[in-house]
Amino acid sequence: MNAVTVTPLQLRPMRAGDLRAIMEIEPRAYTYYWSEGIFRDCLRVGYSCWVLTSRSTGELIGYGVMSLAVGECHVLNLTVRPERQGQGFGRYLLGTLLDIARDRHAETVFLEVRPSNAPAVGLYRSLGFNEVGLRKRYYPADRGREDALVLALQL
Repeated sequence: MNAVTVTPLQLRPMRAGDLRAIMEIEPRAYTYYWSEGIFRDCLRVGYSCWVLTSRSTGELIGYGVMSLAVGECHVLNLTVRPERQGQGFGRYLLGTLLDIARDRHAETVFLEVRPSNAPAVGLYRSLGFNEVGLRKRYYPADRGREDALVLALQL
């Protein structure tokens, strides 16, 4: 039995008050991470920003940010707290975000992912995402820049 089935979860809209907990997670999850200002801007402009918490403890387990416009959704950030990765929370979070995108009439979902992020690439492919492009030198890397795979899913 995985943690998702034994941990009662709550997905709710992200609030400015969540940013302290998010900024405790973000630099531990990524070498090149979003700043608090980026999250604040996403909230300010009305992106679809969500947090996944444990109902019983209130622990912030993960979060996601999407932009939705004209039948398209772009997943901009999908993060699970490092110590909770590999337990099904990312799959649950992304699946729920895809449901929100469907409810808001998105027809196609796009995202970028580092090819070196094998767990994320595996998750996205297992949910039906297909590679539709490559953004050369998209991500900062320890040595220069890393390409991004552009993946898409038809809803």
